[in-house]
Amino acid sequence: MSRAFCIPGVVFLFCAFVLSFLVSISLPFLPALDVVRTHFGDGQQIQQIQTNSSGVEEVRFGIWSACYYDLKGDRTCLPTGHAYSFEIQNPAHSVTALVDSSWTRGLAVHPVATGATLLALLFSVSTHITVTLIASLVSFLAALLTLIAFAIDIALLGLARHEMDKLQIGAHTIAGPGFWMTFVSLILCLLAGCTVCFGRRRERLSGATTTSYPMTSKKGGFFSRFRRNKV
Repeated sequence: MSRAFCIPGVVFLFCAFVLSFLVSISLPFLPALDVVRTHFGDGQQIQQIQTNSSGVEEVRFGIWSACYYDLKGDRTCLPTGHAYSFEIQNPAHSVTALVDSSWTRGLAVHPVATGATLLALLFSVSTHITVTLIASLVSFLAALLTLIAFAIDIALLGLARHEMDKLQIGAHTIAGPGFWMTFVSLILCLLAGCTVCFGRRRERLSGATTTSYPMTSKKGGFFSRFRRNKV
C-alpha cells in the first residue's frame, strides 16, 4: 500500500484501540473512565439499597460495575461482574431509582469492539494488497461494533437520567469520559477503514500503470547518422 495512506491508517487504528481498551477496563479498575455519572443536589437523603448505606453524592456507571461516592468523597463499588444492577432510593418521597441488569448487559460489546480494532490494527501493518483489503473490512467491522456499543451507552444515559430524576433531589446525569472516548474511537475506526481502502485502490492503480509498457522507437547506431538519405 502507498505509505501516504498506510501510516495514517495504522495511527488511527492504534489510537482507536488504546481508547477502546481503556474504556473496556472501566470501573472499578479505572474510576475516571465511567460511561454515565450522576451528581445529586442533596445526596444526604439518598440511600443505596444493595449496600444499605446512606448519603450518596455521586454515582458512576462503568462497563463492569457501578460506584458511588458518599458525602466524604469515599468511593464504594458494587461487586464486579457482567450485567450488574444498581438501585437507590429516596425514603423521604418513597421513590426508588433502578438501573436494571438488562440495560448494562449490552456494555460487554465494548471489549468485543476492542478485539476487532486490535485485529484490524494487526492486519493494517502489512503491505500485501489482500491483507490490506482484510484490514479495511475488519476496520469497518470494528466501527460497526463500536457504533453498537455507543448506542448502548446512549440508552444507558437516557435510562439513568430518567431514573435519577424520579428521586426529586436535583439529580444531574451526564455522559462520562468513557462515553466520549467511545465516540472518538468510532470516528477513528471509520477514518482508518476509509484510509486503508483508499490506499489499496491507489496501490491497484499504481500496479496497473507499471504493467503498461510505453511505445519505444528504434534508434540507429553511431554510423547511421553518416548514412545518406535515399532519394
